[in-house]
Amino acid sequence: MKQRMTRYAVTGAMLATALAFSVSAIAEPAAPNYPKTIGEGEGALNIVAWEGYAEDSWIKPFEKETGCIVNRKYAGSSDEMVALMRQGGGGEYDLVSASGDASLRLILGGNVQPIDVKLIPDFDNFVPELKAPPHNTLNGLHYGLSYEWGPNVLMYNTDKIKEAPKSWAALYDPQYKGKITVPDNPIQIADAALYLSKTDPSLGITDPYELTEAQLDAAVALLKKQAPLVKKYWALASDEIELFKNGDAIIGASWPYQTNTLKADGAHVADTIPAEGATGWADSWMLSAKSKHVNCAYKFMAYVSTPEVQAEQAIYFGETPANLKACAAMDKADPGSCAKYHLDDAATYIKQIHFWKTPQQTCANGKAECTSYTTWQQKWQEIKG
Repeated sequence: MKQRMTRYAVTGAMLATALAFSVSAIAEPAAPNYPKTIGEGEGALNIVAWEGYAEDSWIKPFEKETGCIVNRKYAGSSDEMVALMRQGGGGEYDLVSASGDASLRLILGGNVQPIDVKLIPDFDNFVPELKAPPHNTLNGLHYGLSYEWGPNVLMYNTDKIKEAPKSWAALYDPQYKGKITVPDNPIQIADAALYLSKTDPSLGITDPYELTEAQLDAAVALLKKQAPLVKKYWALASDEIELFKNGDAIIGASWPYQTNTLKADGAHVADTIPAEGATGWADSWMLSAKSKHVNCAYKFMAYVSTPEVQAEQAIYFGETPANLKACAAMDKADPGSCAKYHLDDAATYIKQIHFWKTPQQTCANGKAECTSYTTWQQKWQEIKG
């Protein structure tokens, strides 16, 4: 597996671009323009994806089968994905593997179009909660096709921390000063909000992504208190892996991928989902509103939704498929991997995860009382100093 895995890295220039886009690029969601059938491929497909989401081992067979040559652009952050899908008027790329903190921005910006899930044969086999989740479905229209998903877990060195921490409070504990690592991402504010929703009910936090100004201030205050304890805010999964390998960090917010990679290398680590629950990602393939290769895009979405491809992707990256029938293929390729990634108990596991979604000023109740992602980006820079 490539070591440069990230959902977070963003340069100052990219941040400025993303801030501008998040403020100004609000349009109207695109209307449905469904093809009647999936026709002959156009010969090419341009995609924006996370590294590890379009590997040759499953892309080359797709190209041979369909004649659709896949041109891949790997993005390092959700902000970069949004910017790429909007650049050049929005017609440069056909598909994007967007996480929940990007998908709503793309929908509301009119950058992606609804997908006819009836043209995806394996859609009926998806985890029920991922057929029409709020991060990719709006007013009953499927603007995204769910793909892979997973939790943000609490990873720890089992030699230094003998018992699994029961609470995310461990990441705010001064006893671990200089040994803590957390992601470098504005959406990390939601992790603090989730913790506060359980430990300080007086704040009235019911959704970690829908925060009033006062609730956001409370989460930011907690994270500013945490900042002096942090060894490093990691942007790359490999950064966190090295921190744990070198002993520079003994506890941190993580993904299962880091835990599994470290264990495979003989490191004494484990991870847990504490009592407060966890945030997490649920990625979706989203079709550009100005796609020039719609047939190839549908062929690709159908292909990567099959049990075999979803299983290969899940094992490669270290996450859970949307297709429940991928379980058998996972265990055939890597015995025990279906249970390792909880696809065998998806209905229970998924309830512990509060999936990323884009913070919006308008709350779910229709009132403009919440804080926007732009504000979260600004607050995150304040937190890091």
